Amino acid sequence: MSVLAVDDLRVSYATRAGRRDVVHGVSFEIGEGETLALVGESGSGKSTTAHALLGLLPAGGRVEGGRVRLGELEIAGWTDRALRSIRGPEIGLVPQDPTTSLDPVRPIGAQVEEILRLHGHRDRRSRRARAIELLDRVGIDDPDLRARQYPHELSGGMRQRVLIATAIALRPRLLIADEPTSALDATVQRRVLDLLDELRQEEGTSILLVTHDLGVAADRAQRLVVLKDGRIVEQGASADVLAAPSDAYTRQLLADAPAFTTGFRRPEAPPFLRDAAAVAAENPYAIVAEGLVKEFSVASQERFRAVDDVSFRVRRGTTHALVGESGSGKTTTARLVTRFHRPDAGSIQVDGDDVTGASGKQLRALRRRIQLVYQNPFASLDPRQQIVDIIAEPLQNFGVGSRTERQQRALALIDRVSLPADVAQRTPRELSGGQRQRVAIARALAIDPEIVVLDEAVSALDVTVQARILELLTSLQDELGLTYLFISHDLAVVRRISHTVSVMRRGRIVEEGVTEELFRAPQHDYTRELLAAVPGRTEVSR
Repeated sequence: MSVLAVDDLRVSYATRAGRRDVVHGVSFEIGEGETLALVGESGSGKSTTAHALLGLLPAGGRVEGGRVRLGELEIAGWTDRALRSIRGPEIGLVPQDPTTSLDPVRPIGAQVEEILRLHGHRDRRSRRARAIELLDRVGIDDPDLRARQYPHELSGGMRQRVLIATAIALRPRLLIADEPTSALDATVQRRVLDLLDELRQEEGTSILLVTHDLGVAADRAQRLVVLKDGRIVEQGASADVLAAPSDAYTRQLLADAPAFTTGFRRPEAPPFLRDAAAVAAENPYAIVAEGLVKEFSVASQERFRAVDDVSFRVRRGTTHALVGESGSGKTTTARLVTRFHRPDAGSIQVDGDDVTGASGKQLRALRRRIQLVYQNPFASLDPRQQIVDIIAEPLQNFGVGSRTERQQRALALIDRVSLPADVAQRTPRELSGGQRQRVAIARALAIDPEIVVLDEAVSALDVTVQARILELLTSLQDELGLTYLFISHDLAVVRRISHTVSVMRRGRIVEEGVTEELFRAPQHDYTRELLAAVPGRTEVSR
C-alpha cells in the first residue's frame, strides 16, 4: 500500500500578468519504508510540489487540481486548519535552511518541545524529556546541554539534526526532506543522510527527498522522479534511471553532476606541472605561503588556533584547492593570503613580493592583484545598485578611467561572463543565483587581477549551474592566465577544476599533491574519509 499517492497535481502562482502554472500534472507514489527523490535544478518545481502536499505554498501559490492521498485519506482540498492536524503526526518536514527555520532567540530544546505542545503534550517535564531523547536520537552529543543552547551556538550540521528531531517528534509516517544537506560539508552531509536512512529502516518512515544533487539521490533513494519546468520527464528505479536515462535532461544532469567521475572534463596540467625542467626555467610561483599561523580569542576560553603552520605553493596560471570540512581553517587561510587577516606567524609572497606585513600603499596595491569571490553573491552585492555599477565599482575605487570608460568595461565583462546585455540595468534581486555568481566573477575581473580567490563560490548552486560556472572559470583561466585559489568542502568539485590540492583538517594541512594523484591514491585517513563521503562516486555506465 502507498503511504503517499499524488495524481495530476497542478500548481500556479500569481504574477503581474496573471496566474502562471508552475507544476503541470505531476504524479508519483511512495511506498511504506521507501525513499523517493524528486530531482531537478532550481525552478523545476520540486520544492513547490513538496510544499503543495502540506499546504505550505507561499503567498500567491495555489493548488489548481489533482489528487493527494495519504494512506486512505484524500487530503487534496483540505483547509489549512485540517492540514495542520496532520503536519507532525502524519507528515514531518525537514526544511532546507536551519538558519532561517530556527528561532534565534529561543533555546533548542524549547523549539523541539513546541511541536509536542501544539499536539496536546501538556506535561512540561515529559515534553522536556522527550526533546532530550529526540536530540540524542539524531546523534547530538550532550543533548541536555545542547537543549539549553541557542541556534548560533551549534554547527550547521547540528542545526540540521535539530530540524530532523523536530520533524520526527510525533513519529510521522512520511518525512519530506527539502534539500536537507545542500549547505553541508560532505562528511556532515553523509551523517545526516545516514540518520534519515536509519529512521527509514528502524521506524519504517517513508521519505520524500527533494534534491538537486543526483549523487545524493543515487546513493539514498530507491526511486527517482526527474522534474523539469514543472513536469516529470522521467521516473523509475534509481539504478535503472542512472544506468540508462531516457530523457536528454536527465542525461545532462548526470553529465553536470561532479560526483560522478565518468565524463569529467578535468583541466589539463600545464607543462610546468609535468616537466621539471620547465619548473626550473620559469619558477612560476604566484603564491608562496610558509608556516602560516592565526589565532583568535574565544570568549571565556583560551585562544583558538584556526590556522596552524600551513605552507603551500601555487604555480602561476593553475588552480590550487584548499579542501576540508567547516572549521578546518581553509577560509581563514584564504583571508590570510588576501591579507584581510594578518598572520600571527609565517610569511606570504605574491609573485615573489613579500606581502606578509603589507599596509598602506602596498596593501592597496595587493588588492588590485588579488580579488575575492564569496560563497553567497547576494550578500556581497549591493541590492540597491544596478549590475553595471556593481561591476564597475572596483574601477571607481581605484580611480581607473572615466565614468564612461568604466561603464564600457563593465558592459564588456557582462558579455564576457555570458550574461545577457539587459542584465546591466537590473538589480541583484532580479537575477538567479547563477547569474549573481557570474556578476561577482565579473566584478572580481574588473581591475585585471593576477589571482582570484574563490571561497566556496559554487557550493550553493545547482549542479547544472555549478557546471556552467566551473566551465566559465576554466575558460577565463585559459584566456587570461589567471591563478585560482579555490576553497571548497566538495572534493568532487575540486577534482573537476583544480590542478593541485591541499587537504586541511583542524587548521593543518594533512595531505597535498597533484589532484589526480591524490584522488587515485590518498595517503591520509582523513582524505579517504572525505572521498568516501562524496555521494554517487560509483561509476555509472551510460
